[in-house]
Amino acid sequence: MTRIGGAGMVDWNLAVATATRLVRPGPEVSREEAREVVAELRRHAKAAEEHVRAFTRMIPEGTEPEDTPVLVVDRAGWIRANVAGFRELLRPLLEKMEERRAGGTGGAVLGAVGSKVTGVEVGMLLSFLASRVLGQYETFAPATRDLPASAEGGGRLLLVAPNIVHVERELEVDPHDFRLWVALHEETHRTQFTAVPWLRDHLQGEIQSFLDETDVDPMTVLERLREAAQSLSGGRPEGEDGEDGGRSLVEIVQTPAQREILGRLTAVMSLLEGHADYVMDGVGPEVVSSVGEIREKFQQRRARGASRLDQALRKLLGLDAKLRQYRDGERFVRAVVDEVGMDGFNRVWTSPNTLPTKAEIAAPEDWIARVHR
Repeated sequence: MTRIGGAGMVDWNLAVATATRLVRPGPEVSREEAREVVAELRRHAKAAEEHVRAFTRMIPEGTEPEDTPVLVVDRAGWIRANVAGFRELLRPLLEKMEERRAGGTGGAVLGAVGSKVTGVEVGMLLSFLASRVLGQYETFAPATRDLPASAEGGGRLLLVAPNIVHVERELEVDPHDFRLWVALHEETHRTQFTAVPWLRDHLQGEIQSFLDETDVDPMTVLERLREAAQSLSGGRPEGEDGEDGGRSLVEIVQTPAQREILGRLTAVMSLLEGHADYVMDGVGPEVVSSVGEIREKFQQRRARGASRLDQALRKLLGLDAKLRQYRDGERFVRAVVDEVGMDGFNRVWTSPNTLPTKAEIAAPEDWIARVHR
């Protein structure tokens, strides 16, 4: 449990227990099938590393970047890994909220709600997300007994085996091709952070600046968490947006300074996600024979979403913004590479000053003019 001054705002242990208990079971596979999936994903992760390095040319020949582990996990493993990362990343915000709780009018109410109720609500949200993530590069991952991370204080690649199997069956695509296709996307993120040493610290600095600027009543955040949890449990009608118009958790805590920081973060995340999609499609035709079918079906799945409840939760959690980042970022990368080539595009990784702005993501020619003038 995260504790500040002897009082905890979130019972993280309970969040893990709740999410693990509530998460939907994965697809039915035999023990032998499960072992084969895990072994194949590990092989594909290694193969993807070579393909991505050759295609992106981000790592000069003869050099070896910091090694980060590749972990094939189930949904419970993904939950434990992300809670460990959230605890570290959100610590400054929780400390600030704890101070306000102690001195504000909401203190008594928050004390009654307690860290355990908040832990349950966080756990319910994690259970929703845990069945949807195919893979993830954990940038700010502290090492735990069961989940190793890089020796330099962060970084590990997670491949969520049951979710990958679920989607490949749902799309009715070749499972071996699909697993390699997913590995290419996630390995690109791993390459981005291992080949660009300053990127992790830059992102962490921006996120901490965003959290430092947060000036929000803790009750507002808890109420938003409760709305999401009630949606999951059926306690809130589908499509009911409320007075905030269905804004996401991130959007409701924005100050003017935060909007500026969030603009920079959005641009970076669009770059990273779009670059991964571009690389996945660029490498795919050579090593994934059915990449065209996979891409088409997967794009349809992204656009289609699921039920109204699922769409409402995606809006609340900001997941719809992530889908835009894939699309806008991929267009930016493609336009730049078409104009100045891969080596010209790779100047984006020179320093924080060469990262595109949010406006440049939408207008790649402006980034080219600024960086290649």
